[in-house]
Amino acid sequence: MLLVDFTLPNLASSEVWLSLITLTFLEIVLGVDNIIFVSIVANQLPRADRPKARNYGLILALTFRLILLLAIGWILSLSEPIFHIDFIKDHANGDVPLGISIKDLILIGGGLFLLYKSTQEIHEKLEGHGTEVKTAKTSSMSSVIFQICLVNIVFSFDSILTAIGMTQEIFVMMVAVIISILVMMLFSSSVSEFINRHPTMQMLALSFLILIGVMLIAEGFHQHVSKGYIYFAIAFSLGVETLNMRLRRHQRDHVVKLNPNIDEIKAQQ
Repeated sequence: MLLVDFTLPNLASSEVWLSLITLTFLEIVLGVDNIIFVSIVANQLPRADRPKARNYGLILALTFRLILLLAIGWILSLSEPIFHIDFIKDHANGDVPLGISIKDLILIGGGLFLLYKSTQEIHEKLEGHGTEVKTAKTSSMSSVIFQICLVNIVFSFDSILTAIGMTQEIFVMMVAVIISILVMMLFSSSVSEFINRHPTMQMLALSFLILIGVMLIAEGFHQHVSKGYIYFAIAFSLGVETLNMRLRRHQRDHVVKLNPNIDEIKAQQ
């Protein structure tokens, strides 16, 4: 069994600081999907309530992670199978029947929730019902926080399991989690505003959440998918869309330069 050290580490050790920096970076990267989901769900609220919802969501993320870190023994016990699926073979463990644990059920449930929520949001936007007026009327702060809580539980398990794989120092894990959440809180407003200003970015963000949902379901069935591929796809798509945005801006500026009164003409029409 993995042994986890609850004592204060040697802060003079370069190994401790290297593991802290590495783990903090990984926690920030893993938190990107959390920020995207929190930002999209918070958009269901009136504009004045969105910062509060984002902060509540990230504070809940921090709380879940710290609680799970203090219950590491329990977390590790959740990996023990509670039942087996005979017609699905676990090829990684010698073609034995696939064992499903509580951790697997949480990952599968979280993945299905992300698929449902992201597909619903895409449907509403494409059908023209995803306007701010409608969502402000149909969503309450409590319902938004509840949705954030559900996804935070799944993301917290993923985050803590990554931390356990990186180091056995509880102190290092807790500091890395706290720093990563503070960084996310610092940039969550900018990320949210950027997504809201650009409809194509909203669709990309929702598509990423669908991709992450599929990955979580695959992980629940013991089909390991490297997160490097997922984040590379996200970074590549963002890069392409950023170039498209610059191209559209350049074309718009060129049109305005050729016809300075175009805005007035459109207003009259």
